[in-house]
Amino acid sequence: MRLTATPSLLAFALAFALTGCQKADEAAPAADAGLASSTGATAEPAAEPDRNANADPIDAVLAGDWRDPANVARDAWRHPRETLAFFGVGPSQRIVEISPGGGWYTEILAPLPKDKGSYVGVVNDPAKAANERARDYYANANGKLREKLAARPDVYGNAVLVEVDPAAPVIGEPGSADVVLTFRNVHNWVMSGQEAAMFKAFYDVLAPGGVLGVVEHRAAPGKSLAEVKTSGYLPEDYVIGLAEAAGFVLEEKSEINANPADTKDHPNGVWTLPPSNNHPEADRARYAAIGESDRMTLRFVKPQAE
Repeated sequence: MRLTATPSLLAFALAFALTGCQKADEAAPAADAGLASSTGATAEPAAEPDRNANADPIDAVLAGDWRDPANVARDAWRHPRETLAFFGVGPSQRIVEISPGGGWYTEILAPLPKDKGSYVGVVNDPAKAANERARDYYANANGKLREKLAARPDVYGNAVLVEVDPAAPVIGEPGSADVVLTFRNVHNWVMSGQEAAMFKAFYDVLAPGGVLGVVEHRAAPGKSLAEVKTSGYLPEDYVIGLAEAAGFVLEEKSEINANPADTKDHPNGVWTLPPSNNHPEADRARYAAIGESDRMTLRFVKPQAE
């Protein structure tokens, strides 16, 4: 197992430093379009190069005009390009996103494999909700996500949403996915007692050699699960243990989404911080200065069949 650390909290400063610091290149003398060739014919203007021919597919979707500007503004905290590159996500894969919520990552992941791979978003089935309040929440969230996908069929035309029972989830045919991704969801399953079933479902749907990518709010070192269970934060070793109990192997972890400014002792848990901002208005500047939570970023692999 190889472990690396990749801090990236300088995103704002780096972007600011680069803006306006690049000196415009001096224009090269224009070629004479009427210059005669050795045969006396007039030379044709050179064809404009395809500037997108070698563009990174993730960069291309990050620049998409379908992305909500409010979501784009949070790239500096969520580091989508670096995170997806770390997980090895590409346009030819069969991608499964677990609990996409409002679709922050869906705006990026669903268009990425549109022509070569596939995207499945896994949402909770309202009919399987534990109570009426949860049923209404799931139905509303699922409806809004479907509306988002339907609004741009040119971008999301091949995306599929699958409703599952979170207590006994079956995501798809065994071995039918190349990568399963979940962003800031594990604490919800832990609080509802569904974590083991969910990780087993991830393992089942992945093909051998497939990747499970997990981003989750990280508890302070030394904190037990009992101490933080309702705070939204989880001990990193506990999350690793959940995946390993399901059969996964931890391949690598990264500090891409680390935030040392997060003290993790907020009155309303992780929901005190942006984007939830569950705090008095008088404290807005204080929590805005901290930013989004400190997060673990873990890449697991399903072992190849023996």
